Amino acid sequence: MALPALFDLSGQTALITGSSKGIGKAIAHRMAEHGANVIVSSRKADVCDAAVAEINEAVGREAAYAIPANIADKASLQALVDKTVERHGKIDHLVCNAASNPYFGPQAGISDDQFLKILQNNIVSNHWLIAMVAPAMRARKDGNITVISSVGGLKASTVIGAYCISKAADMQLARNLAAEFGPDNVRVNCIAPGLIKTDFAKALWDNPEILKVSTSTAPLRRIGVPDEIAGMAVLLAGKAGGFATGQCFVIDGGATIA
Repeated sequence: MALPALFDLSGQTALITGSSKGIGKAIAHRMAEHGANVIVSSRKADVCDAAVAEINEAVGREAAYAIPANIADKASLQALVDKTVERHGKIDHLVCNAASNPYFGPQAGISDDQFLKILQNNIVSNHWLIAMVAPAMRARKDGNITVISSVGGLKASTVIGAYCISKAADMQLARNLAAEFGPDNVRVNCIAPGLIKTDFAKALWDNPEILKVSTSTAPLRRIGVPDEIAGMAVLLAGKAGGFATGQCFVIDGGATIA
């Protein structure tokens, strides 16, 4: 059965960072399911290969391909872009999902190295990668960039403060670039997940007491799952999202309204 045109990504290419597991892998899987060719990328080749095998088996075609990269290394990111273009000709969709959070605790306790790593991986690396991909999108007057931010960028935190600072910066990065790229029909948006059951967020849901506090006031009263973020990424990539740019789409079970 043909996919609805609003969500059909057939023949398009999506580059997704941090896509060997969690939200990134769910986005890669669902974009492939909707017809896209997807580049799976994270630091380690073995986990990328495992995700590629899982996705390709699920969709019944060679939709996914692994290109490992270290997002903190500019040359590695350039190689990621170059190899993707060499394989598929162009990049239609960029999803900046990879992020780091090496510290859990009060802001006063974070080391300089930890703070700098968060800023590098969660902001600067996104800036680098977008700068590498956007010129070709702008030249052909077509492209979509999605940055995975967080509801942490919208409110205070006493335990992941530096991470929240970086995610607020990602929202502003998307707004700035949406204004710059819009006249060339290139859209830039953020998705801000709430608490999602991933390894990355394990410190926030593995402890039953923390989980109870996090979900007890949210209208849906539960933690989210990666597919509930992936659906929005597919929407933004397809014609359904064609008039959306410069926005931050919060998907958090209602936690930020309670």
